Amino acid sequence: MSGYEKYYVPDQSKLPIYAAFSMFVLIMGAAGTINAVGTGDSISKYVLYFGLALMGGTLFFWFKQVVQEHLAGLDSTQLNQSFVYGMAWFIFSEVMFFAAFFGALFYVRTFSVPWLGGEGEKGLANMLWQDFSPTWPLLTTPDQGSMYNIPNKSMSFPGWDKMLLWLPLWNTIVLLSSSVTVHMAHINLKANKKKKFNIWLGITVALAIFFVGLQALEYYEAYAHYGLTLNSGIYGSTFFMLTGFHGFHVMLGGFMLAVMLTRSVFYNHFKPGHHEHFGFEAASWYWHFVDVVWVMLFLFVYIL
Repeated sequence: MSGYEKYYVPDQSKLPIYAAFSMFVLIMGAAGTINAVGTGDSISKYVLYFGLALMGGTLFFWFKQVVQEHLAGLDSTQLNQSFVYGMAWFIFSEVMFFAAFFGALFYVRTFSVPWLGGEGEKGLANMLWQDFSPTWPLLTTPDQGSMYNIPNKSMSFPGWDKMLLWLPLWNTIVLLSSSVTVHMAHINLKANKKKKFNIWLGITVALAIFFVGLQALEYYEAYAHYGLTLNSGIYGSTFFMLTGFHGFHVMLGGFMLAVMLTRSVFYNHFKPGHHEHFGFEAASWYWHFVDVVWVMLFLFVYIL
């Protein structure tokens, strides 16, 4: 076949087995930790931490091996193309992951809550609860004997007079700004301007850290001042699951960009004329994906 290249096949490795085991431990720990919220069970969170450590170590050695193989010239155009497809499918799987949570939010707001308020053919208010108001955010529960905490305030838009004190707005400004800075880094990388590339990428990493700090402050405000917790009924669970998983992805994407910055500054990778830019490009794709998810969160969780 014209243009065919020999496809580099790496040596046998146990790293995929380690990754699968790490993912199993991580998922079991995460599920146990979420289900144990408010019960005082501390074992699950240590399983979660152990799973994170295993996964982090596995990915470190795996990616290190891939970088070394590339620097040794063992890969090819065909292999690099497979990296592109692999990253594209990975981002698609993340799209489906968040689609499940957005779908749950849509179902609750569009169907479940109105049904509890007596709307539609499946309305249950007349049979179960009287005087229940089907409004969102749901700051009341129809079951007065419920185990759920009742938040006294939501994280929604507080009004134009308090807009500048609204943390989600500043989160949005920071994250959208980081999307611009990572694009500027990409432009300078393609132009072989390494110094400007390092500066713009460093700003992006700093903005990622700043975003995580703002979200931690927002969570403190929710717990300490609004009474909004993960146990605050369906509103609390959907809010923290969506924003929490997004925050985790921000940390993951920021870590990926930080690794690219470290490779560039301390190891002089991404040299002009070398086809080794895809590591950064993949991280930047992921970062833009994280930004798009946040825009949807800002619209459907905070605004509407």
